[in-house]
Amino acid sequence: MAKTTNKKTVKSKNLTKKTTVKKIAKPKKVKTKIKAKDLIKKYQAHKNDTGSTEVQVVNLSEKIEYLAKHLKKHGKDYDSKRGLLMMVGKRRRLLNYLKQKEIEKYQKLIEELGLRK
Repeated sequence: MAKTTNKKTVKSKNLTKKTTVKKIAKPKKVKTKIKAKDLIKKYQAHKNDTGSTEVQVVNLSEKIEYLAKHLKKHGKDYDSKRGLLMMVGKRRRLLNYLKQKEIEKYQKLIEELGLRK
């Protein structure tokens, strides 16, 4: 954590007094630990593949799972709730695309992730 300091001069009764005000930097966002690295490796077309539809769905599913746990604890965190809803919508759109283009991959993916019945 980086800390910055600003010095302020306060005058009172002919005395000069220097005070130090510490500003605490915002904590860095912690990336969610992805438990599904083996699933990602399974669906990657090549070693550095992060953009294929299947890999995106797996990544979004992990993030959604993390945010759902967070919102159970912090119910009034509306920014996270909005982010969760946006991620669910994006995952739904990706799954619909996959269903239209490659139905076999779609069925295999939802079965392994346990998304739909």
